[in-house]
Amino acid sequence: MRKPLYEVKDFDYYLPDEYIAQKPVEPRDSSRLMVLNRKEKSIEHKIFRNIIDYLHPGDLLVVNNTKVIPARLYGQKTTGAKVEVLLLEKTHEENTWKALVKPGSKLKTGAEIKFSDNLFAKIVQHNNDGSRIIKFFSNSDVWEEIEKIGNMPLPPYIKNYNGPKERYQTTYAKVQGAVAAPTAGLHFTKALIENIKNKGIEFAEVTLHVGLGTFRPVKVDNIEEHEMHEEYYEVPEETIKKIREYKNNDGRIISVGTTVVRTLETIANLPKQDAYMGTTDIFIYPPYEFKMIDALITNFHLPKSTLLMLVAAFGGYDFIMNAYKIAVQEKYRFFSFGDSMFIY
Repeated sequence: MRKPLYEVKDFDYYLPDEYIAQKPVEPRDSSRLMVLNRKEKSIEHKIFRNIIDYLHPGDLLVVNNTKVIPARLYGQKTTGAKVEVLLLEKTHEENTWKALVKPGSKLKTGAEIKFSDNLFAKIVQHNNDGSRIIKFFSNSDVWEEIEKIGNMPLPPYIKNYNGPKERYQTTYAKVQGAVAAPTAGLHFTKALIENIKNKGIEFAEVTLHVGLGTFRPVKVDNIEEHEMHEEYYEVPEETIKKIREYKNNDGRIISVGTTVVRTLETIANLPKQDAYMGTTDIFIYPPYEFKMIDALITNFHLPKSTLLMLVAAFGGYDFIMNAYKIAVQEKYRFFSFGDSMFIY
């Protein structure tokens, strides 16, 4: 059997806890931007709004328009004991979700959870992966009730953030379904998007509902043994047309975030269609031949994570791992609320 080029431990790096961003900077586009030129192997230090200087007419920016749902709910059992529920994904049954519940061992099938005077749920199934299927009931619209009482499912490394919910959404978020934000897009203000468009640069949209698995650590030594989580995606006809048009004219396809990379590289491996929808568990790590994207905007990712592996596959292992070392030396802010990279 062929041995993988890299092991999981090769994607580890030293990161002091104080460099993990606990809140976003204001305004959004004032975060720092590390610019990496793959050809020249050069690194520049800028502010995110400077990204416009690296974009040119003939570039197409592809963004993920998924919207984070207020997926963390707090309720109580009929005994009064407290319960925490994290919605993972909607099922085909009305008002029914796959969810994680705490404390799971105490909540058997048929157990009821009260969230408010007008919203309760019943556990209808236990799944082998430890999750539950729960069905919601309300005298009014279930989703409106969830939006009223739900909390943003912030990543586990963000402690005690109590800023506005919309700060963990991109300014172009519109299709509800994610339980984590596509964080590369958090740096774009509406004004910056307009300035980019005024320079003759177009945007296109895909949808990939980011799942909780995005934070799941890789627990194997051999990269090829890691099982990726599945996530639902859609690529509309309008986006496919734009991508083909830009590709035919040698334009750059610039991915805003790793979720867009995973979506576009998934459809690159499928038969030619006018539009796409489905689920993907694509796992990209070095070496990988990219078929769709020419440049990438992304945040700084967790050590030994699949996202760091994807970025290393695109930017080159040595170049990216050295850039992370420099980012620590230069005190960049890391992870979801942190700073950004532009790799081209």
